[in-house]
Amino acid sequence: MRRAPETYPPIDAYGFISDGHSVALVCHSGSIDWCCFGQIDATSSFGRLLDWERGGHCRISPESGEARVERHYVDGSLVLDTHFLCDEGEFRVRDAFAMREGGREDPHCHLLRQIEGVRGAVPVCVEISPRFDYGTLKPWVRCHGARLWTAIGGELGLVIASDLPLEIENRHDLCVRLELHAGDRRRLSIRSAPSHRLHPGEPPAVTPEEVDRSMEETIAWWRRWSGRAAADLPRGEQAVRSAIVLKGLTCAPTGAIAAAATTSLPEQLGGERNWDYRYSWVRDSSFALQSLVALGYEKEAIGFRYFLERATAGSVDELAVMYGVDGRHRLTEIELPELDGYRGSRPVRIGNDAHRQVQLDIYGDLIETAWRSARHGEPPGDDYWQFLVQVVEEACRRWRDPDHGIWEVRSEPEHFVHSKASCWSACHYALRIAEQFGLEGPLDRWRSERDEIRAAIDARGVDRDRGIFVRSFGSREVDGALLLLPRMGFVDWDDERMRRTVDVVREELDADGLIRRYRTDDGLHGKEGVFVACSFWLVECLASQRRWAEAEEVFERARAQANDLGLFAEQYAPRTRTMLGNFPQALSHYSHITALLALAEKGGRGA
Repeated sequence: MRRAPETYPPIDAYGFISDGHSVALVCHSGSIDWCCFGQIDATSSFGRLLDWERGGHCRISPESGEARVERHYVDGSLVLDTHFLCDEGEFRVRDAFAMREGGREDPHCHLLRQIEGVRGAVPVCVEISPRFDYGTLKPWVRCHGARLWTAIGGELGLVIASDLPLEIENRHDLCVRLELHAGDRRRLSIRSAPSHRLHPGEPPAVTPEEVDRSMEETIAWWRRWSGRAAADLPRGEQAVRSAIVLKGLTCAPTGAIAAAATTSLPEQLGGERNWDYRYSWVRDSSFALQSLVALGYEKEAIGFRYFLERATAGSVDELAVMYGVDGRHRLTEIELPELDGYRGSRPVRIGNDAHRQVQLDIYGDLIETAWRSARHGEPPGDDYWQFLVQVVEEACRRWRDPDHGIWEVRSEPEHFVHSKASCWSACHYALRIAEQFGLEGPLDRWRSERDEIRAAIDARGVDRDRGIFVRSFGSREVDGALLLLPRMGFVDWDDERMRRTVDVVREELDADGLIRRYRTDDGLHGKEGVFVACSFWLVECLASQRRWAEAEEVFERARAQANDLGLFAEQYAPRTRTMLGNFPQALSHYSHITALLALAEKGGRGA
C-alpha cells in the first residue's frame, strides 16, 4: 500500500546530524527517516524518506502523536535537541553521532539518542525498524540479553543497546511504549558493523553511562571545532552554522565535501528531477576555499583541495566532474523502481550519470582553487603543477566545444558563456600562479588563448542591444550562472554590462523576489523551484556593486528559505513555501557564507 504523497513530512521538517562518516535526518516528529552508516553514500539503514512503507525508521515520539515541538542545535554543535510539549507534560530527545579525537581514522559510526523527561508524565512510543539496502531487506533482529540486540541482513549489521525495555516484533522490529516522568532519562545506542562480526557471537555492549559520556564528549568536540571560527564577522552565528553543516557533509578520512546528504529528493514534487547528490563536485572546491578560509577553517578547505589532487590521479585524462567521497570514479546511475520516492517522486536514483558529462567549467574551478590555495600559503608542488599545466592545456584545447555546463543539463550541449569564462579563468589564474611563484609553462600560448576566449565572449556571448551577457552563444536568454562572472575575475563587479546583467537576471528569472537558475528547456519534463544559491549570488553581486539596500532585501528573502534550524535545501518553492531538492545542500551553505562575507564589507566600503 502506497503512502499518500501529502502525508510525507515536508523537507524542512528535518534536522541533520553527522560524524563525518555517517549521516542522518531527524524529523521534528522525533523519527530518523534517513540514515546511512559508515559513508554518506552508503545504502540506507533507515530510509522511509524515499518509501514510507518500506524504508524503515527509528522513532521516539509522544504516543498520541500530538505535541507542540520546539527544537534547536546545542550551541556551536551538530547535536540536535527536540522538545515535545504535550498536554501531559514535556520531554526532550537529544540526537547526535558520537564525535571524539581520533575518530577520523577510527570511526565508531555511533548514533546516540537520549530521552529525558522534563515535566509531568508523557506516554512515549519508541520504534526501531531497520530496513537495509534502501528498504529492500528486512533484517533479522535478535536479543542478546542485558538489553542488547543485533539486526543483521546481508553484509550489514547494527548493534542496538538501550536501557529501554524494548521488545522484538515480527523478528524485524523493536518497540516499546512507556510513561516518561520528569527527571527520567533513557538512552538508545545504535552502532554499525559488518554482519559477519555480529553472527555468531556476542556483540560488545554499550552502557547508559557510556552513552552519556559520548554525548558530552561530542558536544565538547563540536564546540572546540566551531570555536576556531573568526570572531569578528557580523551575523557570525549564521555563518558558523553553515560552516558546521559543511563540516557534517565532509568525509572525515578523505576531506571530500559531499554536495548533499540525500538522494532523489525532488526538484519538482511528483516529477522526474530526482538526483543523487551524495558525491563531491569539483566546482564546489573554489566555493569551499573562499568561504571556509574566510571563516578560519583553512584545514578543511585545504583538505578538500588535497582530496581533488588524489581523486584526479594527477592526469587530465582521469579528470571528472565529480567523485565519490572516497575518491572513486565510477558513479553509474541506476534506478530503484521498487521504491515509491519522496511524495511519489519517481524514479529514485542512486549514482549520477552527470559524472560522464562534458562540463568545461571544471578547468577554471581547479585552477582557481589552486590560486586561492597559493594565496593562503599552499602553492602547488612540482608534481601538482605539472598536472595543472595539463588542465590549462585541456581548457585551451576544448574551450571552443559545446558542453553541458554548470547546471548539468540533459539536453543537447551548448556554448555556455559561464563555461567559456571558466576556461578563460583557467588561463588567467594559471598565469598568475606561474608569474608569482616562478613556475614554468607555455605562458605565451595561455595569454593568447585567454585573449581569444575573451574576444569570443565579447563577440558572441553579449546581447549588444541590451548590453548584457547571455546564457549561451547566440542566445538572448540569461541564467543565474552569469552572476558568477565577476567572482571568477572575468569582469569587474561595476562593469556596466555586469550591472545591466544583474538587473536583467533579477527581472527575467524572478520568482517572488528569488532567483531561478534559468527558464529554458533542459531536456527534462516539468519545472523546478528557485535555486537557493543563485539568490545568494545575487546578494554578492549587489553588495559588491554597493547596492546595499537591495542586497540586504534579497538576503533576507534568501535567508528565509532556511528552516528553523538554519538548514538550506537545494531549491525552494516560494508560493507554497516548501523546500525542494536534496538536503542539506552544500552549495546553498557555501553561497550563504559568501553572501554574508560580501555584506560584511559594507562597513569597510561605506554605504
